[in-house]
Amino acid sequence: MSHESLRIGVDLGGTKIEAIALDHHGEILARRRAPTPADDYDAILRAIGVLVHEIEYETNRRGNVGVGGPGELSAHNGLIRGSNTAVVNGKALDADLSALLARPVRFENDANCFALSEAVDGAGAGARMVFGVILGTGVGGGVVIDGKIVAGRNHITGEWGHTPLPWMTREEYPGPRCFCGHDGCIETFLCGPALMRDYAHRGGVTASGREIAERARQGEAAARNALDAYQDRLARALAMIVNILDPDVIVLGGGVSNIARLYDGLEEKVVTHAFTDVLDTKIRRNVHGDSSGVRGAAWLWRD
Repeated sequence: MSHESLRIGVDLGGTKIEAIALDHHGEILARRRAPTPADDYDAILRAIGVLVHEIEYETNRRGNVGVGGPGELSAHNGLIRGSNTAVVNGKALDADLSALLARPVRFENDANCFALSEAVDGAGAGARMVFGVILGTGVGGGVVIDGKIVAGRNHITGEWGHTPLPWMTREEYPGPRCFCGHDGCIETFLCGPALMRDYAHRGGVTASGREIAERARQGEAAARNALDAYQDRLARALAMIVNILDPDVIVLGGGVSNIARLYDGLEEKVVTHAFTDVLDTKIRRNVHGDSSGVRGAAWLWRD
């Protein structure tokens, strides 16, 4: 096996585990996937180990391993918390993988990995401060400054999904109950299921985000109104980020970010709420799509 190391990224998802190897230029040298044995922690460890060894066998190179997934490593005890793959909660995932693979393993929240990927060689490349946004089943965020993830004292930097939607209207207040126990969290307004729920309320039928976007493109009023309301809430939520962080670039990811209509006039709506007369922050769609998480996990070993 070659002594020249490579970066191996692992994306631990609820239904599948993906692993890739990146060279120093960000080119993908190998890719492997396997189903997630979601109810068996030891089986998850073994599955990751198999993927890593398969990649190393294919490339004939040993790699540094980074892992991204839902949840965070607690800053207090080093155990995973808040993952929707519940079996990993309360486990020292990075330490257990380090023991299995006989090398250090780095773990980061999947939104942080997304932000890092887009900051390194994606939509935020070349920017000093990037805020990465996940608009999917849930709502997450990550902050990257000078090419490094800012985790924070409590390892929760970027968790804007669990702050209240700013400038709520009378009709919106107090907002839906969030799984975190509070009312009106941004996640309850901007996650994919929230868009579907709002459209069902307006149109009387259920549809996926992709179907809503297509119906809006065809001129359906209920779909257009649902997307307009979503964009207005997104603009308010992003304006709060601009006011607090003032990033160079905001990159949108997750399934909802694929709706092109959301970008039309979005920056103009953000500036009406942000504490600035001109918005220099760029709001961009991601470059790497579904691969951003696993690429960001590999880039955890940039230093």
